[in-house]
Order: sequence, then structure tokens, then C-alpha cells
Amino acid sequence: MNCPYCEHTKSSVTNKRDSPEGIRRRRECLKCKKRFTTYEKLEKSDLYVIKKDGRREKFEIKKLEVGVERAFEKLAVPQEKIKKMINEIEDQIRKLGKKEIKSSVIGEIVMKKLKKVDNIAYIRFASVYRQFKDINDFKQEIKQL
Repeated sequence: MNCPYCEHTKSSVTNKRDSPEGIRRRRECLKCKKRFTTYEKLEKSDLYVIKKDGRREKFEIKKLEVGVERAFEKLAVPQEKIKKMINEIEDQIRKLGKKEIKSSVIGEIVMKKLKKVDNIAYIRFASVYRQFKDINDFKQEIKQL
């Protein structure tokens, strides 16, 4: 690890802890004595999503983020809570230990998490995910809440 200030190659770790971004290490350069932070994150193996029509797509966390964030749009839910939920969903998907996972499994995991956090976000997501056709679909889903 090169020091970002003087480019020296040797540093010592003064503090280490887990964080949502991975392992956070506080370092001190042995030459200039300035401190800086590094993050160590596990590289995740490739995961593929089997779509409803049978196509295979590489799992992209960005697509999950967009869908979940859209469900929470204009609701008073802190961004930090949404990010934490997205990380928990990804962890849950990866803990299944499969290289391929059906999109329906991912959708159900997302809906369970949304239901626990905010009913409006849950209904929004469910209406798109389950492709509601009319107001009766909304009524039926709200009754189940």
C-alpha cells in the first residue's frame, strides 16, 4: 500500500474494524507519519439471474439498487437504511450458495424486506414485480398486509 501523500511503500496499521464497505484500516506512513484510511473488500463470485423468460443475466447490484430506491422514492426513509437493506438482500442471495438464481427468488426476498420496513414501498414494488393489472390487484395486496 503506497502512501497517498509521499508514495512510500511502508505503513503500519493503527486501527482495524469491520464496516459496510469491508474491512476499514487506519494506516500511518512510516516515512512522512501522515495517516490515511484503506478498505479491504471481498471480491464476490459471479452470480447469474435466470429471468422469467429463461434468459441468463449476470447479477448486477445496481439493478437491485434502482428497483429498491424507486420503491422508496419520496418516502421518509433514510438513505442509510435503504443501503443497509440492499446489502442485506445481496448477502441473503449469496448465502443461498448458488451460481444461478431465479429472478422470482430475488423478488420474494426483496418483498419480504420491504414489507418489514415500509408498507408503501412494499406495495409499489409488488405492483411492478407482480404486474398488477387493475385496482383490484392493489386492494387484494393491501388486504393481505
